[in-house]
Amino acid sequence: MTDENYTDFGYQKVPTEQKTEKVAEVFHSVAKQYDIMNDLMSLGIHRLWKRFTISIAKPHQGDKILDLAGGTGDLTKQFAKRIGEKGRIILSDINNSMLSVGRDRLIDQGICHNINYVQANAESLPFANNDFNIITIGFGLRNVTHKEKALAEMYRCLKPGGKAIVLEFSKPVVKPLNPIYDLYSFKILPKLGKIIAKDADSYQYLAESIRMHPDQETLKQMMQTAGFDKVEYHNLTGGIVAVHVGYKY
Repeated sequence: MTDENYTDFGYQKVPTEQKTEKVAEVFHSVAKQYDIMNDLMSLGIHRLWKRFTISIAKPHQGDKILDLAGGTGDLTKQFAKRIGEKGRIILSDINNSMLSVGRDRLIDQGICHNINYVQANAESLPFANNDFNIITIGFGLRNVTHKEKALAEMYRCLKPGGKAIVLEFSKPVVKPLNPIYDLYSFKILPKLGKIIAKDADSYQYLAESIRMHPDQETLKQMMQTAGFDKVEYHNLTGGIVAVHVGYKY
């Protein structure tokens, strides 16, 4: 097999057709402890990153929104509060374990009147052209096998005038952060995963997948290639996370 038949799974090379299944195994394993681990891993800062994403999205009453790789529903919850009863948000994830946890969590909190749930692959979305005002993908793009296909699908499904937002781990731009970040990612994070989620290997993969994800400028170019206009990004926490925004005109 040629290199084209292989793709990254963290630092490993695996046959391209196997990556989706291997990523699914990771998230099946961590789904029930995902929210607790998010708080521990980021010291709660992930909530600020998501709040910033909502502020960039600027949802309006009546908007139709797609939250891709929406997992346990953090972004969906905030959008649902802002778009009103005439609005509609679809929480979508390729992983049924994550989607189930997200649905149960939102229903338990009484947030369900304007939400639908769809299990879907970001590379081949089951939605019409020009369907959504806003599409977000939060901490999910790095796990997609063919990122360019997912970006093209996001563009296709956006209404003219709509915006796509990618919230994702990125490359620190403050050099003194790098050794601290590496120590945390590869020494502390897997140990937290072992203690809390009983799964060190999945959190080792998650740390590696962050390092293999395109940097800020590369992702900006990928979004432009997919058709997005006025692509810009915002570095958060020294570039550990970046929020990319692109528009469809």
